[in-house]
Amino acid sequence: MTDSRIMKRSPITLLPACLLLLALFSACSKDKTHTETMFLASDQPRVLAYSFSEDNIPFVTDTLTRGTEVEVYVSDKQKFEKQTFYRLKSKSKNLYIKKDNFSVERSKSVQETSIWVRTPASVISDTLSSQICGLAEKGKSYPVIGFDYLYSNGMVNRYLIACGQDTGWLYSKYTVFTSEEASANYMPQLYDSIHSLVRNTFGGGEAISCDYYPVEKPVFNDNPMPEQVYSLYLNISPAVIGKIDSFIDLAKQTKINAFVLDMKDNECPAFKAETFERYSPTNFKWGGKNKEKMYEYAVSRLHEEGFYVIGRITCFKDSYFVKDNPDCAITDRVTGEPFFHNKAYWPSAYDRRVWQFNVELAKECIRKFHLNEINFDYVRFPDKMQSVEGEINYHNRYNESKVQAIQRFVQYACDEIHPLGVYVSIDVFGETTNKGYTTPYGQYWPALSNVADVMCGMPYPDHFAQGYGGIRNPWNNPYKTLNVWGRNAQARQAECPTPAKVRTWVQAYHVMRYVDPNGIDYNGYNISQEIRGLYDAGCRDGYITWLSNSSLQKYIEKKHAFEIDYLTEYNQRQDSILKSQENNVPLQQ
Repeated sequence: MTDSRIMKRSPITLLPACLLLLALFSACSKDKTHTETMFLASDQPRVLAYSFSEDNIPFVTDTLTRGTEVEVYVSDKQKFEKQTFYRLKSKSKNLYIKKDNFSVERSKSVQETSIWVRTPASVISDTLSSQICGLAEKGKSYPVIGFDYLYSNGMVNRYLIACGQDTGWLYSKYTVFTSEEASANYMPQLYDSIHSLVRNTFGGGEAISCDYYPVEKPVFNDNPMPEQVYSLYLNISPAVIGKIDSFIDLAKQTKINAFVLDMKDNECPAFKAETFERYSPTNFKWGGKNKEKMYEYAVSRLHEEGFYVIGRITCFKDSYFVKDNPDCAITDRVTGEPFFHNKAYWPSAYDRRVWQFNVELAKECIRKFHLNEINFDYVRFPDKMQSVEGEINYHNRYNESKVQAIQRFVQYACDEIHPLGVYVSIDVFGETTNKGYTTPYGQYWPALSNVADVMCGMPYPDHFAQGYGGIRNPWNNPYKTLNVWGRNAQARQAECPTPAKVRTWVQAYHVMRYVDPNGIDYNGYNISQEIRGLYDAGCRDGYITWLSNSSLQKYIEKKHAFEIDYLTEYNQRQDSILKSQENNVPLQQ
């Protein structure tokens, strides 16, 4: 009876059961193929990917970039020692990622809670205005609050960190992930052994205290720097800039392919810049009417004719800025007043507001005139100060040496200007290539060359003392003097891992009378001898003429020097030497 009733009802009762099982099977199948979109996350740029052995033990088989968007099988997971692993959707192989290495938002793919500083660097509170809020010091750790964006290799561009009482942005290229890495110097067996022997005779600071980690030098495809930059200097005078077409006519008859134009010199602002209005009203006042239009025309004409244009800015010698910002000046310890030295007032190169002012001016000039390069001059403390060091206050907030401060300014300037696709060159005294000591004004060649794009030494022959390089009257021997200097420069270039290009200022004016009233005239021939001395010494990235009055007539008179392609001439001479050696024939002098 019971069996009969069961049999009678079974077609009705078994059908829902089959449907339920089918539904459960379908649900399970769907779960095993169901994916969710997630992002790989880690406190390192790469995320470890695992496979599992036959006995379910994970082993690393690949690494993937954090921030990558992935599809994850949420129901296909493995467990090992309290760790949960989810399988990625992948055509090639089964890869598993730890549960903790996923985030639902790309903005949370960076999991560092703190970061260690390897290279001291400026912390920027406002990236739009380059405003500095602090210094991230080597070997220290800083809490990470956020980041701006990731590169394709998983590296952060800038971290948002807590720095003292402020928060600000720090480039990740200056950071590492461990205390040991942060405290180490780059290749100490090589570079520490070089720079630890350099003397601090004149108070400029210890050479070994600077940073020598490699710096990637930019190449801007839409702003190519000529292999050889043969350039004339033009000052801010309307009698010079206003005659730009005449200078272009001269240049087109020669090998000149670039011009250096003043944007700001001491007490000589080129135009009424908005940066002047914000930071230095006195510079703004003396900027000159209609000068901006004159510069716009000059630079546009130069670009139309295919010239590379460099804007020159004098940094730490600026009486007008000091007048407006006396709290940023080098001051007298007794009176507290700005210190007057060498016919000028000097902003302190330790002061970050001064850094910001000059870099903001550079960025404005780039935006307005589309410059190819910024050239910073007077990137130093005042020279000839040893006798009064005890009488002045530099206002050294971060307890830096002079060589540290100058290197860090150049680093900051490059970091702020490179994103605009523009190169940075630095003017330094000829003395900086001397071996064995740091200069009293903070310019140490290897430290600056390692950071800058171009080093522009100023080895004017009439600036050298009698007997330099064993040369009697260096000012009357342009080839020998510049050749000795160039060889010294090449030796300093070898003392850092990423040396800059070397484009040298050459003397284009008569020997100063107080040096030698009978000194030679630096005509076209003698200027060409300077440049040949440089090229034969290995300094083959070009030259800039220093003729302070930028006289068109004087340049025309010296035209012979500018008609020569010095690299081609050098290569031809080397070929001749090689052929004469192969044939055992004495080379004709």
